[in-house]
Amino acid sequence: MTKFFQFLERCPRVLLAFIGLAFLGLVGVIDWRTGFEISFSVFYLLGIAFVTWFIGRPWGFAMAVLSVVVWQAGDFAAGAHYSSVFVPIWNVLILASFYFVAVLLVANLRASQKQLEEKVRQRTESLTREITERERLEKEVIEVSEREQRRIGHDLHDGLCQHWAATAMAGQVLNEKLAAKSLSEAADAREIVKLAENGITLTRNLAHGISAAGMEPEGLVTALRELAANTSKIFKVRCVFECEQPPAIADTAAATHLYRVAQEAVNNAVRHGKPGQIVVSLAERKDRVELTVEDDGTGLPEDWQKQRGLGTRIMAHRAAMIGGSFSIEPNPTGGTFVKCSLPR
Repeated sequence: MTKFFQFLERCPRVLLAFIGLAFLGLVGVIDWRTGFEISFSVFYLLGIAFVTWFIGRPWGFAMAVLSVVVWQAGDFAAGAHYSSVFVPIWNVLILASFYFVAVLLVANLRASQKQLEEKVRQRTESLTREITERERLEKEVIEVSEREQRRIGHDLHDGLCQHWAATAMAGQVLNEKLAAKSLSEAADAREIVKLAENGITLTRNLAHGISAAGMEPEGLVTALRELAANTSKIFKVRCVFECEQPPAIADTAAATHLYRVAQEAVNNAVRHGKPGQIVVSLAERKDRVELTVEDDGTGLPEDWQKQRGLGTRIMAHRAAMIGGSFSIEPNPTGGTFVKCSLPR
């Protein structure tokens, strides 16, 4: 029905006026054929309301006058007789007044409806601008976060790794000097070298995880596998990655956002869930790619649906940016289950 009204509103005024006059003629013929004893005056209101609504108030008044004329002419043609000449005049005036009031009511209703539509349109435009601005700001915040993470990753790799390397070299030199003198402290120097080398490895893994933005789609599986391995090493939590068949990822942005969702979910599980095991899974089901992160920790708090943290909101926004869906819910077997799904 709404589409039909919209179609009529787009029609030319001439066509709408023709429809109104045709309806008036049809009602007039029926009124004449049924005789003057049966009144059809109320049916003329349909044509009057139609013309007033779709064309305007002046056309409504004109349609009201024509309706009164047709109605009275039909009664005369049907053989109506009056005791006084003032009787039909009175009837015409009363009916015309009734029709004019109807025209005013319909016109005011139409004006109110247009005002409401205009307010709705303006409000919709305002909301659209606000949503667009919010999405722009959220995207900018994420981009700033990505740039800052890349900077920190580069600083770790180029700065701290070099510092660890220098420490390892110094320890090696000290080890050689002590060994040349056959001192027992040479073993302690070798231990310092091992610790420095372990520090280099941990720092490089951490730098790679932080600055993984911009990865190629085919590198997502490797990055997730490294994420699981590094989580196990750094946090002493069993973290495994499962992927039977590497799925086809659309582009670099999608791969990057999927990695960040997995990274945030794993970090949340380690920080808040105290799990014994975390399982990161990437699979292709039908026409969608699904990333899941499941843990056996303490699970979500009772009010988790009301108080969603910043990390959860960012994960959901990342999923939306690549046309995907995001969900987080308690795991039936205990812990938390996070899923991000997007079209293949």
